[in-house]
Amino acid sequence: MTINAIVLGAGIVGVSTAIHLQRRGRQVTLIDRKDPGSETSFGNAGLIQREGVAPYGFPQQLGLLLRYALNNEIDAHYHLSALPSQLAFLARYWWNSNARRHAVITRAYAPLIENSVAEHKDLIEASQAQALIRKDGWMKIFRTEAARDEALAEAALWQTEFGVDYDSLTPADIARMEPDMTVRFAGGIRWRDPWSVLDPHALTLAYRRYFESLGGRFVTGDAASLGQFGAGWKIMTSEGALEAEDAVLALGPWAAVATRRLGYSFPLGIKRGYHMHYAAKGNAVLNNWILDAERGYLLAPMNRGIRLTTGAEFARLDAPKTPVQLDRAEAVAHRIFPLGERLDPEPWMGARPCTSDMMPVIGKAPRHQGLWFAFGHAHHGLTLGPVTGRVLAELITGETPLIDISAYSPQRFKP
Repeated sequence: MTINAIVLGAGIVGVSTAIHLQRRGRQVTLIDRKDPGSETSFGNAGLIQREGVAPYGFPQQLGLLLRYALNNEIDAHYHLSALPSQLAFLARYWWNSNARRHAVITRAYAPLIENSVAEHKDLIEASQAQALIRKDGWMKIFRTEAARDEALAEAALWQTEFGVDYDSLTPADIARMEPDMTVRFAGGIRWRDPWSVLDPHALTLAYRRYFESLGGRFVTGDAASLGQFGAGWKIMTSEGALEAEDAVLALGPWAAVATRRLGYSFPLGIKRGYHMHYAAKGNAVLNNWILDAERGYLLAPMNRGIRLTTGAEFARLDAPKTPVQLDRAEAVAHRIFPLGERLDPEPWMGARPCTSDMMPVIGKAPRHQGLWFAFGHAHHGLTLGPVTGRVLAELITGETPLIDISAYSPQRFKP
């Protein structure tokens, strides 16, 4: 069977890319070894982060590095055995996070973020997924005045340069907005522009159904079987061999393995993360998505319960779960909000694919005709899925992309 395009990876990035290609007249088959949205896209904070113009950098301050070296924090944890294999990635990540270089990267990264809500809006309406969305922003709260003031100064700069809107919150504001909180915070920020998702997995499934309504197909298959076939590509699936003119690799944390098999070497690292859902005790209600900024965990009122998410774990992709950050976060979260029992049988774990310069890889493979890359979105995979899908589909079909995507080109790594 010959088709126009195959998209490998059915997370939010892959599903969005498949939609945009199908809309542009390509016959697309979406392929994954698991059901759509069941890996990295399943577990995240559920935020479409219009304010996230600056990618998460590597700490530069010596005191902070020494604190993390003790390996007892909520927002970062590492497996000592994984550090040798990640050392090159971490060194480049640290170097790119220098204030001057990070500012340059932020200006290149911001156009993707600036279009994140608008591109999700398009797909949300097309897939009739409005019931999964809230449009009232999210809160970042602080325990100390020093941290609050530093964050507010940064927010003011982002508002001036990138047009993000925010409110400064007093302790009284936080208490009014979250009357069941049991700790008085020093203040906070409410980002106005982001949207939140009540069930990220359900959103990916809604996009998948919309893709299929356009005539697209989903089948199971393994990216390891992808190979060149004449002027195109061939892959084995549950329905037999499929051939296509174009193949898109949107494989998230597995992109490093797949691209290495094809002769590429990208500086990709893995940040694993965990979540758990909780009931609330009694009649307590959590009204907002809330980041306890100085502790490094987030609480989100989702359809499945109150979701608690952790920071980054530096570990091998296939290493067993070590949810120590979740246990630490749970102990702290219990002290600020009356969390009840755990609702999931075990902690969920996923892996974020990260590049050393904190920007995704979007574009044509340097040495192969008809091969395209869309991975490396780190903490913003949910946020950037639809805009990535649009600009890559435009590139593949010969249109001028919505924004200049040269900064995200695979060529920048000379892989």
